Amino acid sequence: MKHFVFFLLVLSLTSALFAQENLPEYRFTAGSWQEINGRLYQNDAKARLAKANIQIPRDPSQFYEFDVRYEAGVEDGQGGFGVHIFSDKIYNGPSWGSGDSYLFWLNYDEKPQTKSIPAGLSAQVYHSRSNTAMDLVTSVDLNEYVPLLTTETLSYPISFRFFIDAASGEVRVYDPADGSGSSYYQFFLEKKDLPLKGNWVALRTNGIKLSFQRK
Repeated sequence: MKHFVFFLLVLSLTSALFAQENLPEYRFTAGSWQEINGRLYQNDAKARLAKANIQIPRDPSQFYEFDVRYEAGVEDGQGGFGVHIFSDKIYNGPSWGSGDSYLFWLNYDEKPQTKSIPAGLSAQVYHSRSNTAMDLVTSVDLNEYVPLLTTETLSYPISFRFFIDAASGEVRVYDPADGSGSSYYQFFLEKKDLPLKGNWVALRTNGIKLSFQRK
């Protein structure tokens, strides 16, 4: 159950950047991005460092709600997506990291290049130190959930809601199956990195087509 909650965590954090009202600025720096009827699409399945940098007014605490839908791209056995949160610096071009930030990443790779990443479906948290350097914080094997990812289930958007406190580092991921909003998974970011000060997020995809829409 913990692994499934971690899976939901990564997806919900990915949803965060489009949950703000009146986004003041966002820059598509790699990939092929398109907005259709309020839904944002990344349409290049071959783009390995597709990225959208978005500047967000930083609030002490914030709730986010959004949905994400798979469109195409893992037929070659590899694809991933995630979001850097509270980035202090951005680079308006393809990059590995995104300033000082945390990257929450969902990954499918049948032949990963490092032993720290499980083959198949997994999730990672990275601490980005710069645009070129990131440290792996944790990695979780999610292959037990692969049988649930059918053509039918992937065709529907998945809705999420989460809360993050920049001062305390508290993160809450709410159970999408609980309509009352009383059930959530809670964890805290490292105290030495608090408070989170950056006001940029970077949505990124790797070899996959996805779409996003704010609720």
